[in-house]
Amino acid sequence: MRQWIIAGVGGQTDTRDRDGEFAARGGASIPELGARLRETVDRGGRGDRCPKAERLAALLSVQGYDVSVLEAIYHVVEHFSMHNGQILFATKILTGADLGFYRI
Repeated sequence: MRQWIIAGVGGQTDTRDRDGEFAARGGASIPELGARLRETVDRGGRGDRCPKAERLAALLSVQGYDVSVLEAIYHVVEHFSMHNGQILFATKILTGADLGFYRI
């Protein structure tokens, strides 16, 4: 979200430390991680950052990929969805619990 939408589409500075993210062990609590995620999603989804229709075909480069603004948006939706599924799957496996999404 930060690299593709906030920095790529939104033109903000990309400050990601990917190696540091994957090397991190412990530290942040679950509520803190949730708050960070919410803040990032809120920043990426702000209405004033929504590109005008005529800009959707504009090209930009993100992580070495040359894509249109629309492709960058779709990439983030797909990528976010994949990670969400991974988190839900791991939660189900580790807890053995029904997560209750479809309770009647």
